[in-house]
Amino acid sequence: MADRRRYDSLRRLAQAKQTRAEIADAARRLFVTHGWATTTVRDVARAAEVSVPTVYAAYQNKAGLVWALVDAADLSADLPQMLHELESGATPQAHLAAMAGYDRRLFERAGDLVALIREAGRTEPDLAALYRQAREAADQTRIQVFSGWPAGTLRAGLDVQQAVDIYAALCNVDVYTTLTVERGWPPDRVEHWWTEALARELIRR
Repeated sequence: MADRRRYDSLRRLAQAKQTRAEIADAARRLFVTHGWATTTVRDVARAAEVSVPTVYAAYQNKAGLVWALVDAADLSADLPQMLHELESGATPQAHLAAMAGYDRRLFERAGDLVALIREAGRTEPDLAALYRQAREAADQTRIQVFSGWPAGTLRAGLDVQQAVDIYAALCNVDVYTTLTVERGWPPDRVEHWWTEALARELIRR
């Protein structure tokens, strides 16, 4: 009987996770297709085939849904892989390759969501704050990496903040979209070019 109760608990947990995933998937489809402003919690509930209270119980509100999607985007881009590659990388070039690989995976798997949050943030303060926090977190990662390099690694005349700015100008969702959608580049070619371009622009020869 105890085993049965334990398995019942696991089944309930699995069902709850599945429901949250279905709600998040429905929200992403609707936000990307119809836009943030016109999508309601009721729309999300209908698309996920759950009740409105179920959506609120899982995510509290629309902003909570977007936070969940951002967390999912980080997971899909495999943040642990980047951290492992940064820790095991022996050279600045290897560190740049690790970060470029993460950005490629992020934009390949969740670029539509990144663009949506940025655009919706022009009129929605909550999403503007979310986009700003995500951008600042990315900048902090780069600051930590660049600050850990030996003195003299950066190109002459560059400081860490300028290096972060150059990185952001090269590796962003707009550049990724232009190259893959408009120019027909495969994602791995973008990643390779980013790695080489960052090394040319940032590292002293």
